[in-house]
Amino acid sequence: MVNYNGKLLAAENLNISLENRGFKYGDSIFETIKIQHNKIVFWEDHYFRLMSSMRMLRMKIPLKFTLEFLEQEIIKTVNASNLNNLSRVRLNVYRKDCGYYTPHTNDIDYTIEVSEIASIKKDKYNIDVFKDFYNFSGLLSTVKTNNRMVNTLASIYAKENDLDNCVLVNERKGVVEVTNGNIFILKGDTIKTPSLEEGCIKGVVRKKVIEIISKNKEYTIEETSISPFEIQKADEVFITNAIVGVQPVTNYKKKSFSIDFGNKISQSLKILEVTNS
Repeated sequence: MVNYNGKLLAAENLNISLENRGFKYGDSIFETIKIQHNKIVFWEDHYFRLMSSMRMLRMKIPLKFTLEFLEQEIIKTVNASNLNNLSRVRLNVYRKDCGYYTPHTNDIDYTIEVSEIASIKKDKYNIDVFKDFYNFSGLLSTVKTNNRMVNTLASIYAKENDLDNCVLVNERKGVVEVTNGNIFILKGDTIKTPSLEEGCIKGVVRKKVIEIISKNKEYTIEETSISPFEIQKADEVFITNAIVGVQPVTNYKKKSFSIDFGNKISQSLKILEVTNS
């Protein structure tokens, strides 16, 4: 079941025009959202990130696009899909059809898709660096647009090389993120994560994890530039996204990591998920 501009349709009845700008130009953004027990996890954070992204991309925000309206539309779609226990929602927003690079209008359409979350966290998690293409630094890279070709190619590379994920780097060879989330490294009592200036997605769970660590006086959190070499020297590495939460990394090249700190952060995040949904 898909929600198209407020109307519930069977997926096979959703007709997307060949003039769709998300299809033709990647003129689209999306939010990936977790649903737990019919509640939207970290909904306010997702909503305000969506509004910020729409403004940055000069999309016209409809007056009805309030926090409450979109929440109701999401829950309506989840209920119609009978997947309200644990599910993934993709909220797509794209500029209306027609135009070439210059659109005919800045008005938008939206769709809401719901799918089941099968498995979440892995006990063994092996990553490496994807070096074929760069994820360029800059503010636009922090927005979840539909242009995810580097992520796609890195995911194919991971599959071909029996990896669980790949680290993306920017034109300065600095660590940006992984294909499906943000990355954190722990060395001693310092935790580092790439700054937004490096080009990483402005992740909702990234923000929550930074808040959790900032309240722990035993550790220091730094949003900064990170070299791939620092990953290999780290004590622990973990990645974050809206669906998994926190996924500890166990292996990078020939290096093995402990997962104690990552598991502690994961437990703290689960408490936040319950109180913020």
